[in-house]
Parts: sequence; structure tokens; C-alpha cells
Amino acid sequence: MERLYQNIISWHFDRYQQMVFLAGPRQVGKTTVSKVLNTFNDQFYYLNWDIDKDRALILAGQTKVAHTINLDLLQKRRPIIVFDEIHKYPNWKNFLKGFFDAYHEKIYILVTGSSRLDIFREGGDSLMGRYFVYRMHPITVAECVRTNVIHQEISKPTLIDDQIFKNLLNFGGFPAPFLKKNTQFSNNWKRLRRQQLFREDIRDLTSIQEISQLEILAGLLKDHTGQLLNLSNISQQVGVSINTTKRWLDTLETFYYCFLIRPYNKAVIRSIIKEPKVYLWDWSDVIELGARCENFVAAHLLKATHCWTDLGLGEYGLYFVRDKDKREVDFLITKNNIPWCLVEVKNSKNKSISEHLYRFKLQLNVPHAFQVVFDAEPVDKDCFEIFDPIIVPVQTFLSQLV
Repeated sequence: MERLYQNIISWHFDRYQQMVFLAGPRQVGKTTVSKVLNTFNDQFYYLNWDIDKDRALILAGQTKVAHTINLDLLQKRRPIIVFDEIHKYPNWKNFLKGFFDAYHEKIYILVTGSSRLDIFREGGDSLMGRYFVYRMHPITVAECVRTNVIHQEISKPTLIDDQIFKNLLNFGGFPAPFLKKNTQFSNNWKRLRRQQLFREDIRDLTSIQEISQLEILAGLLKDHTGQLLNLSNISQQVGVSINTTKRWLDTLETFYYCFLIRPYNKAVIRSIIKEPKVYLWDWSDVIELGARCENFVAAHLLKATHCWTDLGLGEYGLYFVRDKDKREVDFLITKNNIPWCLVEVKNSKNKSISEHLYRFKLQLNVPHAFQVVFDAEPVDKDCFEIFDPIIVPVQTFLSQLV
């Protein structure tokens, strides 16, 4: 199926000279999207660090790469080169900096990777100004119905086929199991992906030796989806210190196993300060239906905030709201650090609107407040035109995002 991201990359290359960094989980479709660009440009080159001959070419240096792909010849159109998994090369930043500085006026450069390509910025960024990051997510409701590049946050609702929606909820948004729609295939795919993630990626790219205990932590997070993380209890169950648990959580976030959502405490009276909530990138791994539904919405909201930010529409953040009296709303989206949209997730439309939704909408002066439900028929109505708290079918709401 066509993905949103191939259109984003083409859109970027039409406008900017900076490299594209396409970052995202293993098997989310980065390589497939990269190779599809060959259909738009016959001058297309793909180098994968994991392939011996490609690795040897990269190690030979920027000039050798440029000569091999004929950058010293006059060409009809500017070619595209993809460097896949190059972050595994210890000197990858200097290589890309030199290649970009020498050849960016002659070629489009796409860099992909299955661990976060932007984490090195914490220690200074030698590539500053030379790249834009686009974070690739699994398939979502909106991507099933449209793949055009957006120029504003919210689109008009587009109804999704009910069976496609059920497949997305049950098999997840990673392309292979979603398109296969087979439980046995999905189980085998997830088992192999976990092995590759823990036994190859994390083991090879980090200093963590206790992989079995890290897998225990990952299993515990599945059972804590949507809950406040008590690091002390989890550390005891895993058998490591709290500091080690924090470091391992960072690793699991870096490799796109899970993501943490933190409490929003500005202008929230008696807000909690520290405890985050955890969700999985692959929501189909969550067994309990209520928790999976909440994780499903969380993943859609994270994708929306990332995509809106990456496309330059503003700075968007995803939080939850909770005070010390245990009043809570599942999610809050901020736009340029200002509360913009509250979202509460319920399985049933028969429950009245949460009083906490009313409370925090008033307290934070939030324009939009939705109680998103899974058992209501979708309607062809823009819910963002309404500024009072309202119950919205999940398919309608999610189809208006990304």
C-alpha cells in the first residue's frame, strides 16, 4: 500500500536541500518506502550498511561513493541516494557531513535507521542545519484513507471500512501483519521481531549484557500499558536498581519498543509531577482490550504530534493530565506549549462524558475536549468544529489526524 512517508520525502526533496533522516521502528516500512522512490527517479542508489559490498564502499570514503554513482558526470536529473542503517558505522556523522558538504547540490540524500537517528544531538550535533528528521510510524486510520502531505493539523473526516479498522486494532499497524491479516503469521512475526530487537539490535548497539532481564522488563511493560509506572516496584520485579531500570526504559524508547507519556503540570492544581505512563509502539501486543484501545489512540496521537512537528506546523507535545485527587484525562495535546486538545478514551458510548474532561477543559482553557468511544458508528462530521466536550466515534476522530 502507498504510505504517507514516500509522499513526504518527495515533497521535501522538491523544496529543500537538507538530507532526510527517516527514523522509526524495525520493520515499520522504512526500506520499502525508500526503494519506492526508484519509481519517481530512475537515478536511484541504495546502500545498506548491513550488506558487505555496500559497507566496503562506504568505508572507502565519500569520494569513492560519489565516483561509483557517477556524480562526476552531467546527469539529466538530480539522483537520490539512500544510506540505510548507516548509524551502525561508528564514524557515520562525519561521513555524512563530508558527503553532504561536497555533493548536496548534486544529489538528494536519504538516511534511514531503526534506532533514533536524532539521539546524538544530546552531545552536540556536527550535522546541524544539514538534515530534517521525519519520524515514521505504523499505519494508522488516517493513513488508510489518505496519504497526501498535510498542510494543517486536522483533515475532514473520511470513513474507513469497518473490517480494515478491526484489522488495524487487532493486528497492529506494522505493514506485514496488518496486510497479512493472519493470526498465526502475526504471532510468528512478532516473536521474530522481538528476537531481532533484543538479541541483535539492542545487544549489538548498547552495552547492556543482561538481555534476559531486559526482556522481563519489556514483558512487564505490556501488563502496565496506560498505567502510572512505579519504578520501585518494577525494579524489584526485574531484579535491578531503579537507575538501571530508568536506563533500560530509555533504551526501550530509543529502539521504539515503547514510549512514555508524562503528566502535564502547568496550571494543573495539585498535579502529579513525576510518574509517566507507558504505551507500546505495537498496540497489538497488548492483550486486555480496554488497555489496547487506549494504546491504539495513544499511538495515533503520538504519530500526529510527531508528524505535525516534523512538517513544521508548530511544536506539539503529548501528555496526560492527573491531579493528586486521582482526577485524570487520558491525553492532552499541546500546540506551541499551549493546551490544545483533551482526549478521554472509553469503550462504550453509553457512559456520560467524564466530569474530569469538563474540569480540566475549564482549568486549562483547552479549545477541544473529546470523549472518544469504540462502539459508536462513525459519522461524517468534523468534530473539531465543536468546542464543547463531546462524545466522538473513534473512527471519526482518528480519521481527522495523520
